[in-house]
Amino acid sequence: MRVVIQRVKEASVSISGKVKAAIGPGMLILLGIEEADTEDDISWLCNKIFNLRIFSDGSGAMNLSLQDSKGEILVISQFTLFASTRKGNRPSFLRSAKPIIAIPLYENFLLQLGQTIGMEIKSGEFGADMQVSLLNDGPVTILIDTKTKE
Repeated sequence: MRVVIQRVKEASVSISGKVKAAIGPGMLILLGIEEADTEDDISWLCNKIFNLRIFSDGSGAMNLSLQDSKGEILVISQFTLFASTRKGNRPSFLRSAKPIIAIPLYENFLLQLGQTIGMEIKSGEFGADMQVSLLNDGPVTILIDTKTKE
C-alpha cells in the first residue's frame, strides 16, 4: 500500500457535482493498493498513521498526532499512485490492484483506521470520478509505502 498524506486546513471530495464528504483541519489520505498488499499492510499502515506526528504544537514544532490535534481524516482511493512511467509517455497501472482485490482491502483499511483512531473516517467512493479540493497546511505532504517499512 502506498499513501500520500497531506496535512490540510480543509478538504472535500465531490462526485457528479455533489459533495460526498468534507473535513476541517486534519489529514487528506490518498490510498493506492497493489496486488501484493495484505491485511498486515493495513494494520501496519493504520498504526503508522495513528502515531504520525505532523501537527504543530504550541511552539510550532511538528510534535502532535492527529488524535492530539483533534483532526479529521478524508481517505480517497487512488490507483494512480502505482503508475509506472519507465517506458514511453503513457503511465502503466499494472501494479495497481484490480477492483476484486482492491475494494475489500480499501473497505477494510477504512474500517481498521476508524477503529485504530477511534473516529469516523470520511471517504470518497472507490472507482468513482472524483474531484478533490484541499487547502494544504504548511505545506506538509508525506509519502508512506508499506513495502519499504523495514
